[in-house]
Amino acid sequence: MRSGRYINQSTGYKAYIPTPLPPDPPFQIIPLQHLLTEANIALGKLDAMGSLVPNLDYILAMYVRKEALLSAQIEGTQATLENLFEYENNIPLKNMQDVKEVVNYIKALRHGMSRLEEFPMSIRLIKEIHQIILEETRGQDKTPGEFKRSQNWIGSAGSTLATASFIPPPPKEAMDAMGDLELYLHKDSDLPLLVNCALVHYQFETIHPFLDGNGRVGRLLITFYLYWKKALQYPLLYLSYYFKIHRQEYYDRLNLVREKGDFEQWVEFFLKGIVWTSASSMNCIRNILLLKEKHKKWLIEKRIATPYAVALLDYLV
Repeated sequence: MRSGRYINQSTGYKAYIPTPLPPDPPFQIIPLQHLLTEANIALGKLDAMGSLVPNLDYILAMYVRKEALLSAQIEGTQATLENLFEYENNIPLKNMQDVKEVVNYIKALRHGMSRLEEFPMSIRLIKEIHQIILEETRGQDKTPGEFKRSQNWIGSAGSTLATASFIPPPPKEAMDAMGDLELYLHKDSDLPLLVNCALVHYQFETIHPFLDGNGRVGRLLITFYLYWKKALQYPLLYLSYYFKIHRQEYYDRLNLVREKGDFEQWVEFFLKGIVWTSASSMNCIRNILLLKEKHKKWLIEKRIATPYAVALLDYLV
């Protein structure tokens, strides 16, 4: 059975238990082959472009900040890039907790990338990331770094178990499902890498193993998975903006998998996000490099292109 099942709980609600990966009957790749090829090419071009940037670390630093802000904003956090710069320069802020959530996301991303240099993706890493994300934030009382011990649910603000739009697995079943997901991560698969990445994201979001912070962790897992599988040399691809501007469609497509077992439509949406985001990121990098050349030309025309001025420009970009 491709879709999961609902189980009745003693208090009257029904919780959803996803079927372990991979999909059965098997995933139908042929209808998506052209889009998959397009996504692989787009991702490869983005990664190759990263190797052409002289000082990629500075562009990466801005990309990470942007991703952290967008991912936090999806969760309703009110913070801006200006707030983040103020925090980094020790300027007092009124919305410190909002900014702290963004800062923690950046720390979690860097921690995960560093850990993946030596270790595979695992439950242990996922818990470490979760602990960093919730540290000293509004979610610090939601057992950071530990799987839930009570039932959680998804719904609008103020919703209850009775009015929730989705109720993920109870604690024990969630722990079992995460164990199955870890096994899937570590075993060989006949499915293409990007398809597996989409499936892993869906499965994690459906399990919803933590009381808080599942969305942020789930979005980080996309970048971690691609880096771990060496589809990316540099963390240049982030889907948070794509998910944000297609927010309702994102939720609807996840629910279609849960209700009908239609993994193909979800993977199609995910692959389109890879193509769109890769193109957007390449365009951004291209514009940065063009801006650098424009400033270098200006320095030469003004006859102030001293070795120090050019070196400073090269240092910045």
